[in-house]
Amino acid sequence: MWFKNLLTYRLTQDVPFEPEALETALASKPARPCASQELTTYGFVAPFGKGEDAPLVHVSGEFLLIAARKEERILPSSVVNDAVKEKVEEIETEQMRKVYKKERDQIKDEIIQAFLPRAFIRRSMIFAAIAPRQGLILVNSASAKRAEDLLSTLREVMGSLPVRPATVKIAPTATMTDWVKSQQPAEGFYPLDECELRDTAEDGGIVRCKRQDLASEEIQLHLSTGKLVTQLALAWQDKLSFVLDDKMVIKRLKFEELLQEQAEQDGGDEAAQQFDASFLLMMMTLNEFLPVLFEALGGEEIPQGV
Repeated sequence: MWFKNLLTYRLTQDVPFEPEALETALASKPARPCASQELTTYGFVAPFGKGEDAPLVHVSGEFLLIAARKEERILPSSVVNDAVKEKVEEIETEQMRKVYKKERDQIKDEIIQAFLPRAFIRRSMIFAAIAPRQGLILVNSASAKRAEDLLSTLREVMGSLPVRPATVKIAPTATMTDWVKSQQPAEGFYPLDECELRDTAEDGGIVRCKRQDLASEEIQLHLSTGKLVTQLALAWQDKLSFVLDDKMVIKRLKFEELLQEQAEQDGGDEAAQQFDASFLLMMMTLNEFLPVLFEALGGEEIPQGV
């Protein structure tokens, strides 16, 4: 249980997140298969374990872990459009008349309904960790839309969820650009060999660098012409590495082997204990890391009421 990406959300009011009450709330909207005429379903599943007895809320120390599953029927638009075109041509040829938009849309709806039972089904899961004491919800995703799907569904079953994306006082782009330009990042942070540079002009160019010395003359020349760093690969202490972008999205989050080995030792041989140990160690590490990251980026912008 190691998150690969991270979107961080700040609770704007105190929410108790009692495990039993949360379990009951999540159970009111369980994940289920798509019915024959449904395009998509969304609901909560056990983050670990299977069967009716597996809890929907995994509790480890002061942290909670939940998971949601989306199931959707995949209907390629090209297949639908070809079928609509074929049907329209058939009507126009046989009835010697023009098919206009309203009728075309109706034909399309009928074709979709006919195709749905035969469509492929795709399932995807998303995890979220809740740290009530810190007032944070951490979503294992780089997609704001996927994260919002989970949060809005959580809000639906809880009745209220006062939360917003965590933000900092200084634009991350400005801080990352300064780190690469000066080669003096905040204490504990180390730029790696990857970044993205963008021209500030509306139609400006984009330079993506991999396996590149960011102190090189080539990179510094790009910066001197006004390009800004919009993504930067970083390491923090000897615990994790990641790519940070200008919207505070943490991608390709990787916990170093020492932490993973420690979790294996703490968890023992049982799968459930391994899962619990890795989740707890991950959350303790992120609990230490995120305040330091926010501070390095100018300090967190705390919403009113927190």
